[in-house]
Amino acid sequence: MRNEEEKAATMIDITVPIYTGMPFYPGDPGADIRPHLMIAAGDIANISELSLGSHTGTHIDAPAHFENGKATVDELPLDLLVGRARVIDLTGVESSISRDHLEDLKLAGVERLLIKSSNSALMSLPRFDPDYVSLSAKAADFLVRLGVRLVGIDYLSIEQFKSESYPVHHTLLGAGVVVLEGIDLTAAAPGDYELICLPLKLRGGDGAPARAILIPSQSF
Repeated sequence: MRNEEEKAATMIDITVPIYTGMPFYPGDPGADIRPHLMIAAGDIANISELSLGSHTGTHIDAPAHFENGKATVDELPLDLLVGRARVIDLTGVESSISRDHLEDLKLAGVERLLIKSSNSALMSLPRFDPDYVSLSAKAADFLVRLGVRLVGIDYLSIEQFKSESYPVHHTLLGAGVVVLEGIDLTAAAPGDYELICLPLKLRGGDGAPARAILIPSQSF
């Protein structure tokens, strides 16, 4: 019992809360949560109505997001979304993460990679910031060649803002790599963790909000 309590105490929630008026990627639907039934109004229970996009807050991009005919959210295997992950610290990088930034980090054998950047400080801001740190196309190709199966980043997109051809999404999703966006890695130090990332099981979904947590490696 004590081991379970200690494990629970070390869990790091890397999910941002969903709320009305939260930041969203321009062009995507915003989040709106409003009461449908209210005990205070004489109803039997409190029930809310949710209106949000499939890429709201902490969410995954399924390959079908940019690649027709590729896997949708409900088709993703759980062993892709749950398992050993590595957090790397690239908070000193400005603008774009290049292949050079990744090559010296000894990532061979890493299947789930979470990138902590200066973006983590942006996740708590009340509005979208277009000057976030993104991944370069060459870096994306490097991760695919390494055999990475899931890549996470701490802002609402892994791609440079206003990209015209979206090479990072096409490279990763075209290779079947799942993208996890909008995570908050403020409390996560670099190192190895157990990642548990469970998106809503939307049938035919191109993406879905997810609850994602990290468990430090010494806890398992």
